[in-house]
Amino acid sequence: MLKVGVLGAGHLGKIHLKLLKQSSKYELVGFYDPSKENAKKVVEDFGYTSFSSIDELIDAVEVVDIVTPTLSHFECAKKAIEKGRHIFIEKPIAKTMLEAEAIRTLASQHHVKGQVGHVERFNPAFTAVKDKIDNPMFIETHRLAEFNPRGTDVPVVLDLMIHDIDIILSCVNSKVKDVHASGISVISETPDIANARIEFENGCVANLTSSRISMKNMRKTRFFQKDAYISVNFLSKESEIVRIQDAPDNLDEFAMVLKNDEGVEKQIYFENPEVTNNNAILDELETFADAILNDTTPIVTLANGSEALRIAQWVIDCFKTQAVI
Repeated sequence: MLKVGVLGAGHLGKIHLKLLKQSSKYELVGFYDPSKENAKKVVEDFGYTSFSSIDELIDAVEVVDIVTPTLSHFECAKKAIEKGRHIFIEKPIAKTMLEAEAIRTLASQHHVKGQVGHVERFNPAFTAVKDKIDNPMFIETHRLAEFNPRGTDVPVVLDLMIHDIDIILSCVNSKVKDVHASGISVISETPDIANARIEFENGCVANLTSSRISMKNMRKTRFFQKDAYISVNFLSKESEIVRIQDAPDNLDEFAMVLKNDEGVEKQIYFENPEVTNNNAILDELETFADAILNDTTPIVTLANGSEALRIAQWVIDCFKTQAVI
């Protein structure tokens, strides 16, 4: 078992604490939270050990789980890495690309592993079909959420859209060529609604929409590729594959068939892959433990987290060329 400590005991930090306590791969040593009042309440409510400083916690563990506000990710990661601790760091990896690259460099210099908390990679609806996603040429995502003051310290791109950016980058084997985007601020000081068009060198195009002031929640991505359409509902944890193949000579009477102008018939097949329910946060934490213990590459590397941040910042930079309402 790996000795682990959590930095940050807010909403998500408490979830991490609970899951690490349950995990058979970690020994939860304790946590640090800068709010003495919150730390006291967490100790009283759950019985976890509270440390009086970041350094004290880092000294007591092998793995540091950073679940603090984005603004403090770099400083927390730097302290942990320089003491030779492996780091799990919530998304986005850092506030700026300069900080993200510094984290990567430090981790390499000190020979420690790092994983970024892009949790949707572990969503069972996505894992059920990810091996079926093959050279998609058009991707459309909608990530809509009802308003929640938590997270409004950053643009909706870093709060919500970055999840889909990471998923898309993991599925498209090509470099990003160009980005076009617009954002609107309605309630917050930063954009609450954003739309981005990401173009890849291989011709793939991804259209992403994110909102944190929606009347309903939605987390859905659709992949269009040669002879197939794949839908992933990250919220309901359901996925569907629609395939188009040459129609057989002996068609079933209930078969769905399309005929083009040349008279070529194509049959439509529907698949609903089996989705095994899981706890995605626990999975991402435990696969990181596996990467440390087996000396393998984490599923979501620091490089992955940095690239997702780079594209997210590119999207945000596009806002500067428009009049944000």
